[in-house]
Amino acid sequence: MHAAIGDTVPWTHIVSSPLLRCRAFAETLADRHGLPLALDARLKEVGFGEWEGKAAAEIEQDAPGTLARFKADPVNARPAGAEPLADFHARVATALEDLLAQYASQHVLLVGHAGVMRMALAWALHIPLEHAYRIEVATASLTRLRFESGRASLIFHGSSRVDR
Repeated sequence: MHAAIGDTVPWTHIVSSPLLRCRAFAETLADRHGLPLALDARLKEVGFGEWEGKAAAEIEQDAPGTLARFKADPVNARPAGAEPLADFHARVATALEDLLAQYASQHVLLVGHAGVMRMALAWALHIPLEHAYRIEVATASLTRLRFESGRASLIFHGSSRVDR
């Protein structure tokens, strides 16, 4: 993640998921650049129920084709005990609406998980939830959204550098 952002730090605030990988990176970045950091539990990754802690290969070994069905229909082909996608979307959307109100006209870095980024894009760009897993979110990549006059614009997605 450090390589993805380089040395350019245009943000005024950092908001992060409280889960370990995101939080640790956000804390290091905030400390290094003297930026305020807030943790928001609503930005935790989606609950995957019986898939929690399992690698994709393990899920596929147990039930071949399961991941393809999930990606094709993430609303209805969820693992047992998983957080409903609509609930996850609502949780992330509420967090984003609050962040927009709290940090109006500021440049905020949100450090989050792939699912959170998918939900942020779905919310901001009005992408139907059934299409959310068509969005590829690479590890340690950047997505930039701009909000003006209540309207979101996608500036870039998947970039490996903040200055692009």
